[in-house]
Amino acid sequence: MSQHVAEVTHRLVSSPGGRIHLAEQGTGPLVLLVHGFPESWYSWRHQLPVLAAAGYRAVAIDVRGYGRSSKPAATDAYRMIDLVEDNVSVVHALGEESAVVVGHDWGATIAANSALLRPEVFRAVGLLSVPYAPRGGPRPSDVFARMGGDEELYVSYFQEPGRAEAEIEPDVRGWLAGLYAALSADTMPAPGAPDPHFVSREGTMRERFPIGLLPAWLSERDLDVYAGEFERTGLTGALNRYRNMDRDWEDLAAFDGAPITQPSLFIGGSMDASTTWLADAIDAYPVTLPGLVSSHLLDGCGHWIQQERPDEVNRLLTDWLTALRA
Repeated sequence: MSQHVAEVTHRLVSSPGGRIHLAEQGTGPLVLLVHGFPESWYSWRHQLPVLAAAGYRAVAIDVRGYGRSSKPAATDAYRMIDLVEDNVSVVHALGEESAVVVGHDWGATIAANSALLRPEVFRAVGLLSVPYAPRGGPRPSDVFARMGGDEELYVSYFQEPGRAEAEIEPDVRGWLAGLYAALSADTMPAPGAPDPHFVSREGTMRERFPIGLLPAWLSERDLDVYAGEFERTGLTGALNRYRNMDRDWEDLAAFDGAPITQPSLFIGGSMDASTTWLADAIDAYPVTLPGLVSSHLLDGCGHWIQQERPDEVNRLLTDWLTALRA
């Protein structure tokens, strides 16, 4: 264990899409932390010092399109294969040959594909909230359209450039507060209430968000940090990840059904739709994640898992990382 942990340092490194901003703390084996939507490197604020104290070089990035990282104008610049190469470029820019990659939400999918596409760089993978589900099946946009029924799944709602931005950007802070509350265990809508993952025809997502509530994990200052970044950058870069799901399906055709064989970890929340909707993906782990070291569902936890339950997530992460070094 390190007796002294330096403060978080920030820097920009070159990447195929321009530059990637990262926050770094500690020395030792590299652990790359990849956030989801709509977040930033700040989502890992509780993990950076703990991993550093445990003897790791913990690095949390702003994914392309977020925060202080570059935001290419082209919608198709946010394909999964491009985000994987951003991760590779960060590892190499830090003078390393390999890393453990850990992701949450979209970051979990980016982490999984980083391990799948570049196994020589990413020697182990940790997935938070969103299970690994191999590429396969029908075109994603067709699947999501069927899921909506009389309403529209949020993924479909995000597809048209400018549409979701028109809802979010006039009041970024209020929209973020509502989304964070809608998917947190202590503030999510009661069972039977309209599901915030769906949008009524001609409606908005905001209509189904809790009003005037902040989850226990989110302080006013934390919300200011997130809102400040998106007020400065806008939401288009972040939303463009959703707008490339059909392109990803085409780009990754050679990996249809492919397992990830490196040592892996999964941590989900029992009250998170990401784990309940994708329960079959978790059940398939013996085939899809044959290197799985451990899988955990945190009872009574929502979607923002490493912020809702930082102590438990930190313990599970450090135990897994220690096992990798054994």
